[in-house]
Amino acid sequence: MTRPANPFRGEATLVVAGSPRLLRPSFAALVAVEEELGPLFALVERAGAGQLRLGEMTALFWHCLESRDGLSRDAVGEAVMSAGLAASSQPLRMLLGQILQGEDSA
Repeated sequence: MTRPANPFRGEATLVVAGSPRLLRPSFAALVAVEEELGPLFALVERAGAGQLRLGEMTALFWHCLESRDGLSRDAVGEAVMSAGLAASSQPLRMLLGQILQGEDSA
């Protein structure tokens, strides 16, 4: 990770393969998520209803990684499983919050 996560930008950190990785929900990342998983509002609704699938969470994290540096998508999935769903829900909440609220313009 090149810099710490900025929670005011909806950024979060996920430890992948023993290293903290920055998750940044950029426009390009979110477009890629939509192309793979469908509308972002539907994704947020599934998450809110407890219906978000492990593969969907992994896809969101994968596309939001600021730098993949030779990581595989499977490594991201393993990181989620290693941390557990409760711990993985923290960066998930940050990303979903950013999707819904956007950046604070103040």
